[in-house]
Amino acid sequence: MNNQSHSSQLRVALAGLGTVGAGVYKILTQNADLIKTRTGKTIEVVAVSARNKSKDRGVDLSAVEWVDNPKSLATRHDVDVVVEMMGGEGDPAFSLVKSALGNGKSVVTANKSLLAHHGLELAALAEQSNVSLMYEAAVAGGIPIIKMIREGLAANNIAGLYGIMNGTCNYILTTMERTGQSFGEVLKEAQALGYAEADPTLDVGGGDSGHKLALLTALAFGCKPDFDGLSLDGIDKLTAEDLTVAAEFDCRIKLIGQAKKLDDGRVLQMVGPCLVQKTSPLAHVDGVLNGIFVHGDFVGPSFTSGRGAGEGPTASAIVADLMDLASGISRPVFGVPTRSLNPSPTASSDDWNGKFYIRLVVHDRPGVIAEIAPVLRDRKISIESLIQRGRSADQPVSIILTTHETTGADMHEAAGQIGKLGCVLGQPLVLPILNI
Repeated sequence: MNNQSHSSQLRVALAGLGTVGAGVYKILTQNADLIKTRTGKTIEVVAVSARNKSKDRGVDLSAVEWVDNPKSLATRHDVDVVVEMMGGEGDPAFSLVKSALGNGKSVVTANKSLLAHHGLELAALAEQSNVSLMYEAAVAGGIPIIKMIREGLAANNIAGLYGIMNGTCNYILTTMERTGQSFGEVLKEAQALGYAEADPTLDVGGGDSGHKLALLTALAFGCKPDFDGLSLDGIDKLTAEDLTVAAEFDCRIKLIGQAKKLDDGRVLQMVGPCLVQKTSPLAHVDGVLNGIFVHGDFVGPSFTSGRGAGEGPTASAIVADLMDLASGISRPVFGVPTRSLNPSPTASSDDWNGKFYIRLVVHDRPGVIAEIAPVLRDRKISIESLIQRGRSADQPVSIILTTHETTGADMHEAAGQIGKLGCVLGQPLVLPILNI
């Protein structure tokens, strides 16, 4: 699945020259001799396209042809590979990638949103055109997790994978825990530092992690990617109190994307904040770092962490894909041919089984626990521990419960009923407690 006609050269076009695009150009020029030594080929950028030609990107592009319309890169005869770094699930990225693959050009992309929504269609088109679609940079930037699952663990049946896949959320949670500040306060700081976008919804709502998880789930379990079918929750409902109380249970709270094979053979995929026991390597991934834990049947547990975004890690992953193409290395987009992919995952957070953390805000009056307990009893949910925070006749107080093992469906049903009780203010916060 490689279409390079010049045996000593791989000719590349870059679509998008933001931080990552400029980083790719820097690596390809500054480390050109190293790349040629390791691949046997020169990787040459012949054309670029971006919105603003006059912007200073800190790189000399005088030797490269500038193209105003990125889609025209897909039909150039002097281009073997198009590198898409524009982002977004729709156009112009979608049209460019689809056209490039259709015109017999391989594509390297960092665009997890595009692949989460259109990956199956694009993978089939790549196979039809006998070219490659590579995306190491789309998940956890500096961590080679795509290669790890598709190549390093290829001989293993994957039982489950669990990951901190969004540096923005991890930075916010780490800072809330350390300083006791509210979510809103830390979010503003993260935006000022450039860790969070002006519109942070995709990050803090869990969508960015969901895009990445959909791709890893497809790879790990040989199934069709299905972003729309995964259970998704964000971190915006968490308080500093939750992080403090979690520590009392010897846990930390992290935004976790998880996918695992259930006993009935179905695959579960979900994103949401979880209590992670401090004995887990995931509990020690702090700041803007990412970390991913994979369990294979023969290799056992494997864990890797590193920078998940930014110029260096993301650009490095893109160039690694280009070097594979230059070396003639190519594999099916999702590990197996599209015709062999299993159906999309059908299990959701309702099918998750384990212990839960529940935080309730209630009126501080006698009999509150007596009102809550029957709801849990009716769903066969038993309480493992109970903590009450504060004591005030005229101010609401927090009650924190942890449960013994139960199903997500029973827990969600019980939480919905508890939220309707007159003594409870708002909906309870329900978080799974991971045991990995």
